[in-house]
Formats: sequence, C-alpha cells, structure tokens
Amino acid sequence: MSLEPQVDVIIPHFNGKQILTNCLASLEQSTYKNIKVWVVDNGSTDDSAEYVKKKFKWTNIISPGLNLGYAGGCNYGYEKTQGKYVIFLNNDTEHEPDWIAHLVVFAEENDEVAAIQPKILSIQSRNEGKKVFDYAGAAGGLMDHFGYPYAYGRVMNHVEEDVGQYDNPRQIFWASGAAMLLRRDSVEKVGVFDEDFFAHMEEIDLCWRLQIAGYKIYSQPCSVVYHYGGATLKSGSEKKIYLNHRNNIFMILKNMEMVKLSLVFPLRVLLDLIACVYYLMKFNADYFKIPLNAMAWNLRHLKAIMKKRKIIQSSRKVSDKDIFLNSRFLVLFNRC
Repeated sequence: MSLEPQVDVIIPHFNGKQILTNCLASLEQSTYKNIKVWVVDNGSTDDSAEYVKKKFKWTNIISPGLNLGYAGGCNYGYEKTQGKYVIFLNNDTEHEPDWIAHLVVFAEENDEVAAIQPKILSIQSRNEGKKVFDYAGAAGGLMDHFGYPYAYGRVMNHVEEDVGQYDNPRQIFWASGAAMLLRRDSVEKVGVFDEDFFAHMEEIDLCWRLQIAGYKIYSQPCSVVYHYGGATLKSGSEKKIYLNHRNNIFMILKNMEMVKLSLVFPLRVLLDLIACVYYLMKFNADYFKIPLNAMAWNLRHLKAIMKKRKIIQSSRKVSDKDIFLNSRFLVLFNRC
C-alpha cells in the first residue's frame, strides 16, 4: 500500500481537445503516483471528452451536462473525491514531473497551511526558450489595500522573467486557480468555491475565507507548472472584463472587515467610474458600460451578499490587518 496520501486532481474542461490532451499527457509523467484525475466536462460541444476517455483510460470523465463555469465545475468534481488533498487545475497547463510531490511534501510538513501554489510559468515563453512568469498567479498572489489582486512576478500587465528571485516558499494572499493544492479538512470548514463567481477570482475569495478562519496560504516554487494564458477567455474580452469588475466588488463586500470596507468602497466606486472613461477611450461605448453593469449586479444581489458576509465575518479568527501584512513579508528560506 502506498504511503503517499491520496491527491485528487480536478480539471474543469470546456472544449479544446489538444490542450486537454497535452495536460493529461503531462500528468501521466508525474512522479507522484497516488493520484486520481477527474476531468469535469462542462458541456463541451466538441469531441474532446470522448477522445481523452479513450486515450487516457486512467482518467475519470464526469459531466454535469452543462457549463457550470470554473467554480461550479470544480465543486461538482470535488463532491466526487475523497483524498486528503485536492488539486484544482486548469486544462491548459503542463507540469514538471515532480510538481505534485513538492506540494504534498510541503503540505505534510506545514499543517497550518491550507492552500499551496506552485511557480507558474508561461507555456508560450517556454516554447521560445525563455522563463517568464505566467499572468495567472506567477509566483504567488497578493492583494493591495483597495482589493485589487496582483502577484509576485506580475504587477498590472507586466510579468517578470524568472531568474530565481522568488525561489523561496513564502506566505501569500491567494493561490492561483490555474494550479492549487488544497487541504481537504480545511476546505470542509469554510466551503469550496462560491459558484456565484462563475469564473475569475473565486480562488482569491476562497483563500481569503481560509485566512479569515485562521489558515495560511503559501507558494512552493520547487513545484513548477506551465500555463497557456488566455486559452479560456481572451484578454480584453467584454465578458472577462465584466467578470473581473463584478467579482472583485463581490469579493470585497463579502470578506473585507467593515471599518476598512467603509473607507475602501467609496474609492472603488470612484475608480470604477474612471475605468468607464478609460474603456470608452480605449474601446467603445459597450465597454464603457461594463463597470456600471458590474456594480449594478452587486446592488441587485446585495441582500444575498450580506447574508454570505454575515456568515464569513462571524467565524473570523484573524484580522485583515494581519492577513495583508503576513502575505507580504513571511518567507521560508529553503531552496529547491
């Protein structure tokens, strides 16, 4: 019997036979053997699910019959699993053979850590012989005091070359949904992804809730994953921009402490109005409306959001002051 704890790898998928094939072929090379792989087919309209079912017989192909988005697809897969750890993984990723082993070893040695992110590099840059961080998480996620996410190795649209500058494990604010390992018993206490997000920032929301409950989030750069950025929703698409605006406001309304929220929220409204003008100048009138529509969604759902907020805040064990401070300065000095 294997002494390795079981790891369930959940891959939400919607169309794209080649990217899923590449992902599973990469997982097949994993040095960590006690894994079960679950592909959640979110209502694909191509033959990708049928193809990989025949080609990779060791995978479990499950389907809710419709597109539940990233959050809903991951939750649907999570309900089928029983392992000590679960990995949520994008279908447009490839991996170093020992990436899971590094994450599990780190988790086994640090019981207080609920979520761990590998170093995420760009597949495109790798194919060009370079090492550049990927936008979706880079070397570990952070959050500024206005509620805007960024990451070690990525600020705004600028991503850094990886020259080993973040090669020590460090406490972070959020682990990327492109590739993140979670401790099941921690997730059971706060719940999995909030499906109202559909896609974008649901992993940040989950990490924030885990920290409020007293857990920690870390990066483990010995573990390396490559991500094909923008394969699902292209940068600059109206839907992507809308979800980012809508979900960011949704997230801070749920999770931010009231004193800080009372200061931050009016400024966020002003910044979103400025964004309207920016989108009008850069794109067109349809983009101008995006931040307004995102704010309107939150207003329409405010009662439900406040119910969620009450539950989250009633279980708070750690202040936001400590959460924001710790995610910037704590580093474990052990190199790969």
